[in-house]
Amino acid sequence: MTQTDFTHDPAAQSWVKSAQGHSDFPVQNLPLGTFAPPGGKPCGGVAIGDEILDVAGVAEMLDGEARTIALLAGQPTLNDLLGAGNPALRALRHGLFRLLTDASREAAVRPALHPATDCTLHLPARIGDYTDFYSGIHHAVNVGSLFRPDNPLLPNYKYVPIGYHGRASSIRLSGVDVVRPNGQTKAPDADAPAFGPSKRLDYELEMAIWVGRGNALGCPVPIGEAADHIAGISILNDWSARDVQAWEYQPLGPFLAKNFHSTISPWIVTMDALAPYRTAQPARPEGDPAPLPYLLDAADQRHGALGLTMEVLIRTARMRAAGEAPHRLSQGPMTAMYWTIAQLLTHHASNGCNLAPGDLLGTGTLSGPTDSEKGSLLELSAGGKHPIALPNGETRTFLEDGDEIIIRAHADAPGFARIGFGDCRAMICPAP
Repeated sequence: MTQTDFTHDPAAQSWVKSAQGHSDFPVQNLPLGTFAPPGGKPCGGVAIGDEILDVAGVAEMLDGEARTIALLAGQPTLNDLLGAGNPALRALRHGLFRLLTDASREAAVRPALHPATDCTLHLPARIGDYTDFYSGIHHAVNVGSLFRPDNPLLPNYKYVPIGYHGRASSIRLSGVDVVRPNGQTKAPDADAPAFGPSKRLDYELEMAIWVGRGNALGCPVPIGEAADHIAGISILNDWSARDVQAWEYQPLGPFLAKNFHSTISPWIVTMDALAPYRTAQPARPEGDPAPLPYLLDAADQRHGALGLTMEVLIRTARMRAAGEAPHRLSQGPMTAMYWTIAQLLTHHASNGCNLAPGDLLGTGTLSGPTDSEKGSLLELSAGGKHPIALPNGETRTFLEDGDEIIIRAHADAPGFARIGFGDCRAMICPAP
């Protein structure tokens, strides 16, 4: 069954039709996640509208490879399922679609469906390692201009995908509060640093890339094969203590300013589901160097980018108390990446580094070219110089205790259902 059939198949008029059009999770999406049904243990599921389907619970109703793969979803993490590779994930997704759009099977499937409000969500997989990249070209220019107005990008930026290894142990699911970190900071006019709560806490509008099939140590992943190692995408907020980072980042880069908390949305939208939303990688500006040969693949340049729209919203404590809706701070495209997701993975493994199923790669902050598309408060407030006015009269340069940040993303394409990623949200709590 092709991706086009998923939208135009008359079977979509069946009992799951109510999930179409008004949900992040129409039946075409079938994002993967880990959940615990009422009274049950964590297992793999897919979201459909306002319900979650226990994948292993319908395995015996599936045929061939789809049945075998569905049984892997009975484990408390999706690592083995992701490691089975994209052909297996595709077979599972198509098998589930055929089952869910068969009205004659509704009664048999119903016991494996659970209202999402009754379930507990978990991290989709055991995250062994986490790497954050710096692929947002506009963000890199904006931030670099704050510190180096005449030369915002360092000489290596347009040749090598910049990244650093983060802390997998502090990645938490959407909805878990963020405790404001303490750290060393140094004011420009101070003789010595001080230790205390960060005063310049910020969010970062990112997407997360989930590694599926891994590679052996010492065996790089060619750029033409990199897409086969990417299982899917989620939303990521890699919180940043800007004042801590400014003091500590030289000479080795981010450390305590970044490792205290990262928030991720609970659902993995598979690359198969994202197929209709692939698009060409934006052409590099005239005069920019071409990627080195190990990072350059014609097919990846033709359709290696993703046509996703991301947005970030804020709801302050005062807004919540007044029952006011969150306020959108910015909205921008995932195509703001200077490198494709395949290039990020290939570069990561180019020295022989072994990636494993469930490893997580962050895109880095993604900002568009306009003010309304900036993906962090550092950019929106010009480093704290220009407070942002909120509709209720409050202002922000950086986050205050009680602020809640909500990030959402969706994909649209003509002739296909709009699919979403759910929420990636968290509230700031006072430092200990």
